[in-house]
Amino acid sequence: MPACVPAHTAKSARTERSHPPHSPPRRPRRFHLAGADLSASVAVFLIALPLSLGIALATGAPLRAGLVAAAVGGLVAGRLGGSPLQVSGPAAGLTVVTADLIQRYGWRTTCAVTVLAGLAQLALGCLRVARGALAVSPAVVHGMLAGIGVTIAVAQVHIVLGGSPQSSVLDNLRALPAQLTGLDPAALAVSALTLTVLLTWPRLPGRAGRLLGKVPAALVAVAGATAVASLTGLVLPRVDLPSWRSHALAGLPEGPVLGLVAAVLGTTLVCSVQSLLGAVAVDKLVAGRAGTATRVGRSDLDRELLGQGAANVVSGALGGLPVAGVAVRSTANVRAGAVSRNSTMLHGVLVVIAALLMVPVLEFVPLASLAALVMAVGIQMVSPHHIRTVTRHQEVPVYAATALGVAALGVLQGVALGIAVAVAVALRRLTRTRITHEERKGVHHVHVRGQLTFLAVPRLSRALHLVPPGADVVVRLDGSFMDHAAYESLQDWQRTHTAQGGSVELTGRRAGARIAEPAAPDGVRCRCRPWTPWRNHQCGSAAPAPGDRGHRLAHGIRAFQHSTAPRVREELARLAREGQRPSQLFLTCADSRLVTSMITSSGPGDLFVVRNVGNLVPPPGQGEDDSVAAAVEYAVDVLGVRSITVCGHSGCGAMQALLASGPDLASDSGSGSGSGQIRTPLGRWLRHGLPSLERMADDGRRDPRPAGRPPADAVERLCLTNVVQQLEHLRAHDSVARALREGTLELHGMYFHVGEAEAYLLTGADGEETFTRVSTTETPQAAAPPLTLSDTSDTTSEKAFQE
Repeated sequence: MPACVPAHTAKSARTERSHPPHSPPRRPRRFHLAGADLSASVAVFLIALPLSLGIALATGAPLRAGLVAAAVGGLVAGRLGGSPLQVSGPAAGLTVVTADLIQRYGWRTTCAVTVLAGLAQLALGCLRVARGALAVSPAVVHGMLAGIGVTIAVAQVHIVLGGSPQSSVLDNLRALPAQLTGLDPAALAVSALTLTVLLTWPRLPGRAGRLLGKVPAALVAVAGATAVASLTGLVLPRVDLPSWRSHALAGLPEGPVLGLVAAVLGTTLVCSVQSLLGAVAVDKLVAGRAGTATRVGRSDLDRELLGQGAANVVSGALGGLPVAGVAVRSTANVRAGAVSRNSTMLHGVLVVIAALLMVPVLEFVPLASLAALVMAVGIQMVSPHHIRTVTRHQEVPVYAATALGVAALGVLQGVALGIAVAVAVALRRLTRTRITHEERKGVHHVHVRGQLTFLAVPRLSRALHLVPPGADVVVRLDGSFMDHAAYESLQDWQRTHTAQGGSVELTGRRAGARIAEPAAPDGVRCRCRPWTPWRNHQCGSAAPAPGDRGHRLAHGIRAFQHSTAPRVREELARLAREGQRPSQLFLTCADSRLVTSMITSSGPGDLFVVRNVGNLVPPPGQGEDDSVAAAVEYAVDVLGVRSITVCGHSGCGAMQALLASGPDLASDSGSGSGSGQIRTPLGRWLRHGLPSLERMADDGRRDPRPAGRPPADAVERLCLTNVVQQLEHLRAHDSVARALREGTLELHGMYFHVGEAEAYLLTGADGEETFTRVSTTETPQAAAPPLTLSDTSDTTSEKAFQE
């Protein structure tokens, strides 16, 4: 079998060979086009049509070449690629590379370079190296896109002003003053109208704005500018689409070999990196999309590289622009609800139809409007989000070097410069070590920040020799690496200092094994994973005997003091100074299997937790136990929590007891005789669960249930019903009702299945309650916000592409 056959093809081939020869033939699957795919394809087509023409204009290629690339990207890459919902076509990121090729070698040789780049992508896909492209520093990738965006925007400014762009960014900047003195008012007016519509269309207010916003802004901007230019009779250069009979196809490459090789490598690099990063971003968008019943598989990056290579071979051979995954179209495809690759392919069919039948209409479009559209795309490629990200990670030099290199020298040279700067920054971080010495209250403190290598040994020795013999020393090592030379130097000094009567304490955080770590207290040393099965679990030879429960508790406390306390002490000290400020009240059962911090990924200061038997909330004024009401009032009125979550769980013992003794509790409660189960504290407490039992027995109500399955038994029915009922009890409390009216509080229901380790969030209301499973790949529709303070829910679809 050829090495480049995708894995899914090889698997299907093995399955067919292993199929019994006398079994009935399989029926071919009938083609099915989902309505969501149809509507998504139309939305993507309306975006792709003006952008394809605009990118072709920006490169200096025949305008038909943009339509060819869009059609091939939709049909070939859409069918063969490994990312079902990614839309491919002529990309703005390839504009600079393609424009340079056309100026150097002409159009037919550029098409040949596109074919060769596609063959190179096919070879890389066969070698299964697609994941390696993701190892490129994001600062280099974002800098490359920013440099390309600057180049595009500066070039298109000349067309917007009614002139023609020059061959480089520097030439365009030098020619800009002369262009401003001789600008064309008609071209400037049409461009300004296009940009105004692009900026304001997505921001239209009200319900009408939401409805109109479904029409792509790019289409409205170009169509509006075309209509105004035609109705006012403005004389402007317009789209010129000659007959397909004169369309130029690829020819044999002509030019210096080294130059052609560099051109192929540059085209392959930009096409591959942009497509692979786009596929990863599409996966993030799909995972964050709510309400889609059809499951969309994750991207196969090697297959995606093969599909992009095939598309570039076909596009170049047919006289089209290079093809890559396009962020704007892919985002629109996912937002429009596409569920399969049919939407991408159908968009390619619509482009073919437009190229054949809509030529008279397209020739009314002013070139200035297309230039303004592409200029806006170029400006958006310089993303403020990217700049904030690289600033936060201290990679601004890498980003700036790449962007300036791409704009001034070219894509390949700029990327090479960016990689060189990234390597230099990494080496500097590896060798940069800060060592300080100070004395506080008679104790000498030596603090090492950064990696401790042989290059830092002289400075470490100087700092250690500032400590007088016999003194007490604390050496804090804050780094993730210590080489052998530094280890030997530190150990030799420690032995010498200890022999002279001094004491040495080594502290700090280290990644991996701890080197020269002080001995742990007896019985505390532990090398277990964070969630080692902890039922009767102890580490070390000094673990207490199985029956010695008190010593087991003390042993656990000692383990916390040694291993955990040093890591959380700084955060707890901050909370002690500032006081607690939790954003959520989490009310759940006292069951020992329910570990709130584990299932909500929360930490100190995140949740205000109230636990009781059965996660019950007594209605106000009923019963003598006001502890829950007091906690609710304190959380809402004093702490100012923004949400309250009631969490039930499977196999709840309180619900089992309620089912078993519910009639007795109800009769005792009604008679007031104080007999039966109600005499015990547990029985008196479980009275507050009787409304949940009555709610479940009400035939007129629909039971809440986990999405996709009925409740397993009566106990699970009652556990789910109890969460809904306790939320109603919460609403009856004055502090909760007041906060709900003011819009400062939200209520959420949650159910945790202990046996499956699955969390469900309550959605729906008024008898349509459903518990939707929270998974790592899907976000439940209308689900509650994450139950931690580290909220990252602002990651929109645009940010997914930016990441």
